[in-house]
Amino acid sequence: MLIGYARTSTTEQKAGLAAQLRELDQASCEKVFQEEVSSVDKDGREQLAAALEFIREGDILVVTKLDRLARSVKHLLEITERLEAKGATLRILGMGIDTATPNGRLMLNLLGSTAQFEREIMLERQREGIAKAKADGKYKGRKPTGEQKIAEIRRLVEVEGLSPTEAARRAGVARATAYRVLKAA
Repeated sequence: MLIGYARTSTTEQKAGLAAQLRELDQASCEKVFQEEVSSVDKDGREQLAAALEFIREGDILVVTKLDRLARSVKHLLEITERLEAKGATLRILGMGIDTATPNGRLMLNLLGSTAQFEREIMLERQREGIAKAKADGKYKGRKPTGEQKIAEIRRLVEVEGLSPTEAARRAGVARATAYRVLKAA
């Protein structure tokens, strides 16, 4: 059985998800798991976990691109080991890779390492750019959420008599933020 998995990082990437679903449909996937979650959100990839749980011996997990599946070489190896333990394989449509073959397994490892390298280089450049912008006084970061809500949190607690927890919920901030704002006041 061909089992598809599609993922986008944000809800704004609807077109990307639709394109992935079309490709998986064209590849004749009988069941497709899809989600909108960042690849680095370890706890949030429920549909990937469900797909890996659903897969049986002889099944093939199909994805459109490698970066839709794994966040690192280590994560990719964990996924492929889980598939192998179940007697299943992985197919990456955009790269023509199928781990049912020795060549496919070799290419997957090489490309996975290259993708991780590229991501690490990109993050390094990003950090350098932010450091330069900070040094030039052009990057200030975002204002802490609590600063924008100080008056509202204090009003909810001091005037309306709500608990800090309830004030935080109504103000749309974390409970710790409300306590920090109240402690500073």
